[in-house]
Amino acid sequence: MSGITCACGSSPTLIVACSGAADVGELADLTARRLSREKKGAMFCLAGVGARISGFVKSAEGADSILVIDGCPLNCAAKTLQAVSVNEFKHITITGLGLEKGKSAPAEATLKIVYDKACELLK
Repeated sequence: MSGITCACGSSPTLIVACSGAADVGELADLTARRLSREKKGAMFCLAGVGARISGFVKSAEGADSILVIDGCPLNCAAKTLQAVSVNEFKHITITGLGLEKGKSAPAEATLKIVYDKACELLK
């Protein structure tokens, strides 16, 4: 996460994404990776939280802000955080943006829809 902290010394925004098998899971993952590459936050290991590895859970608990990107209404990424009592986060559900599971191939146009919403929430 080096190079992603703000000038005030706070921790970076953590970005967690569904990386499910469906196209909307892939869009969530690709969006998170792009945001992280562009230093809008730091992509964070949701599997580590789900496995309840203490360092990952403590990092999530101590984050100044978290953006969760879920692919579908099952909201697995959000529920994974909630399972360890991390309940404060900004949240996107890709299917809530008008994209359909199974009909939203990861292309620049679909990625832009999710990316734009994420940037809006990160402001």
